[in-house]
Amino acid sequence: MSGDRSLLLVVEDDAEVAQTLNDFLTDEGFHIVIARNGKDALGQLRGGLRPSAILLDLLMPEMDGWQFREEQVADANLRGIATVIFTGSELPPESVAGMRDVEVMHKPVDGDKLVHTVRRLCGSADTT
Repeated sequence: MSGDRSLLLVVEDDAEVAQTLNDFLTDEGFHIVIARNGKDALGQLRGGLRPSAILLDLLMPEMDGWQFREEQVADANLRGIATVIFTGSELPPESVAGMRDVEVMHKPVDGDKLVHTVRRLCGSADTT
């Protein structure tokens, strides 16, 4: 799976949130793959999955978003994938300061803002 500008990887441990994002983004024309934690996401990416963007929760069991992002950036094949971090907690600026090239959104995520951001990151023409 490569080259699909509408393919997104949603990394979210809360099944209800993951399903809501899946339903919403599918309705907006995106193709969604869900990973339940960072370890699962890395396995899929290292197995050849190439999404246009990753939507990454930070607080997850097994491998959280910070650990995932560290591994992603360390891997030359994965570091260039656009990443949107979304979290339910208020993050102090220093907690994401070391995360280069990420967008940060807070839960509950504003659907219009999410779609606009993802389309921009994926290089879609329609970013209105």
